[in-house]
Amino acid sequence: MSSLLNRRRNVPWIHRWSRQIIGAIALAGAANTAYLLINKLSKTVAVCPTNGCERVLESPYATVFGLPLSLFGLLAYLGMAVFAFSPFLINPETNKSLRLSAEKLTWWFLFLGATAMTVFSGYLMYIMTSQFVAKFGIEGVCYYCVASAIFAFSMFALALAGRDWSDIGQLLFTGAIAGMITLIATLAVYAPTNAQIAGQDQPGTVGIPVVNTSSQAEIELAKYLKQNGAKMYGAYWCSHCHDQKELFGQEAVKELPYIECAEAGGTSLTDQCKQAATRIEEQTKQPFGFPTWEINGKFYSGTQSLTDLAKNSGYQGPLNFKNGA
Repeated sequence: MSSLLNRRRNVPWIHRWSRQIIGAIALAGAANTAYLLINKLSKTVAVCPTNGCERVLESPYATVFGLPLSLFGLLAYLGMAVFAFSPFLINPETNKSLRLSAEKLTWWFLFLGATAMTVFSGYLMYIMTSQFVAKFGIEGVCYYCVASAIFAFSMFALALAGRDWSDIGQLLFTGAIAGMITLIATLAVYAPTNAQIAGQDQPGTVGIPVVNTSSQAEIELAKYLKQNGAKMYGAYWCSHCHDQKELFGQEAVKELPYIECAEAGGTSLTDQCKQAATRIEEQTKQPFGFPTWEINGKFYSGTQSLTDLAKNSGYQGPLNFKNGA
């Protein structure tokens, strides 16, 4: 009995607890990405101390194959949690060989998964730094993205140091191959996005074209808002702003009192946006985000329903909106 205890004491603590720690980190990462996914699907803005989160999370980089990137992140973290905790479901006293086999196999999955996630997160950190932080400073930092990168790297370090690998050379070679495959796939997936962003960086950008058409109700509401001094502050890269425009439709958007706040955007009015930002933050006690409506001296953040815009502005015209109330 004493020899068994001595052997257990001689096992480094990192080897005893690394799997549990990886599982806990994976669950934290799953919670992080689930929150972002909920915000994306509900078309709300994630809570953030700066506008950097919105800039990054609403950019084309946050969508892969037409789906939110946070969805793929959530699945990846949940997979890592399963790999970390699943061997504990096997009783080591009654199924010792099965338990050992499961531990050995899942360690490889943990290492390869963490390697792929670290490489992918590293690329996203490069994108965030070069495309957003370089332009906006601290206002270009996405804290949720940074947290996800830290989670991925932590799991990689723990997977590497968390057990006594018998052949470190084979481990590193396999990790290098997995990393190269991940990097090549990532560059291929984001090649169209990089080309799109390169085009959007040119002055005069107006963003994604509006597809929906307008009924007379949308046109009348847009005209009323404009005539009564309402303003919609937005940016060409903002997906929520595009959602708002789609509610109005092509014809009504031409009448919309839209204020472009991005420097590279067409007819940009950044000075006016900066002045409005101070008043918005004083009134709402929240960071200035896009879109934000100014109606009758009050500010409303996020995509607004046409019914709410009509109600808050005092509009009395037709309410049979074509693209959703």
